[in-house]
Amino acid sequence: MAHGKSEPTRILILGGGYVGLYTALGLQRKLRSGEASVTVVDPQPHMTYQPFLPEAAAGAIEPRHVVVPLRRALKRCHVITARTTAIEHARKVVTIEAPDGHTEELGYDVLVVALGSVARLLPIPGLIDHGIAFKTIGEAIYLRNHVMSKLDEADSTLDPELRKRLLTFTFVGGGFAGIEALGELEDMARFATQYYKNVQPDDLRFVLVEAAGRVLPEVRESLGVYTVMQLEKRGIEVYLSTLAKSFEGGHVVLSDGTEFDSDTIVWTAGVKSNPVLAASDLPLTKQGRLRATAAMRVEGLSDAWTAGDCAAVPDLSRTEQDPTAICAPNAQNAVRQARLLARNIVTALRDGEPKDYFHKNIGSVASLGLHKGVGDVFNIKAKGFLAWAMHRAYHVKAMPTFNRKVRITLDWLTGGLFRREVISMGQINDPKAEFARVSKG
Repeated sequence: MAHGKSEPTRILILGGGYVGLYTALGLQRKLRSGEASVTVVDPQPHMTYQPFLPEAAAGAIEPRHVVVPLRRALKRCHVITARTTAIEHARKVVTIEAPDGHTEELGYDVLVVALGSVARLLPIPGLIDHGIAFKTIGEAIYLRNHVMSKLDEADSTLDPELRKRLLTFTFVGGGFAGIEALGELEDMARFATQYYKNVQPDDLRFVLVEAAGRVLPEVRESLGVYTVMQLEKRGIEVYLSTLAKSFEGGHVVLSDGTEFDSDTIVWTAGVKSNPVLAASDLPLTKQGRLRATAAMRVEGLSDAWTAGDCAAVPDLSRTEQDPTAICAPNAQNAVRQARLLARNIVTALRDGEPKDYFHKNIGSVASLGLHKGVGDVFNIKAKGFLAWAMHRAYHVKAMPTFNRKVRITLDWLTGGLFRREVISMGQINDPKAEFARVSKG
């Protein structure tokens, strides 16, 4: 794979999430001058650190601090803000669509596919119209303002049925994203009620719907049970082994016959591999993930690499028990894979032998709101304040760039001193409404 020609090897990274950013950071550190050029393509000009989205939504962290600007972090790389629409590895060409709608082809010598995952939608009536996803910083800001706006509306309405609907918040999906978003936003809304005359904490209704028989499959079952008990203690209704049947008109219908109206439906029921992969000539699994070797090469190819949520990387720590085991699509794997991936690409460029990714799961921690958490780390169970502190420590360590680590730590310190911000900026969700109203005279 070494280049006999004098021009540098063109490395193209598709995706600027965990894998894209960390791989590019590693490459710009390790590559010698003139050895290779690195181009990163992503629809967003920033990487979003998703484990901090719940805290950004709840006002514990300034939303801009949970994103890393790609151009600022990747000074020695070329960053293109565009969406990947097709991959033709046989021709070594990728088609991208720029924000203005024009498409162009990019050539490359070495490809890194780090397209991640997208929200997995199910054919549930009303989901598209009423559901709010929770994967981007825009969705986190929207959800925060949406929840606060519902409190404002409920405080000033005289209609008891409408009030009930406004103050009912439904979360579908009991994985990390759903549990943390629910825990943080319930905490924020409950805290905010002290500033409203006509909204009491008991007026709030939070509902969690999960199709499986337990929550947080990433931690041991007893901690999943503990989490449900903690949520129920806070008055949150938890429906396990229950499917959502319909959300039409904001009317929630569950498979056990439960029905209620809710103006807030948060959809965190799983992710699927980026659909762009289906428009490629690369080998895919039945689930739509890229087939990969343990060294994170795309199966059968020496000049294409992949990692993260879109890659089916064998999980060598479990292959003895299950030869088909692949690494779970989570942040811990994405960050660790990307760090090794950068080293492997440089090694391969210099005709060395890339290393296999071996992941020893250190465990998981989840926040359930301010000073509340649950964790399973190094086989030690952690609950309450300790688990919450571990959650914060782990994620601030994993947050890319020193700049962001410091800003997030300062957000927490000021939040501890002055308590959290509970301002509704609902206007952001429809910024031209007032302008349009005034224009009508």
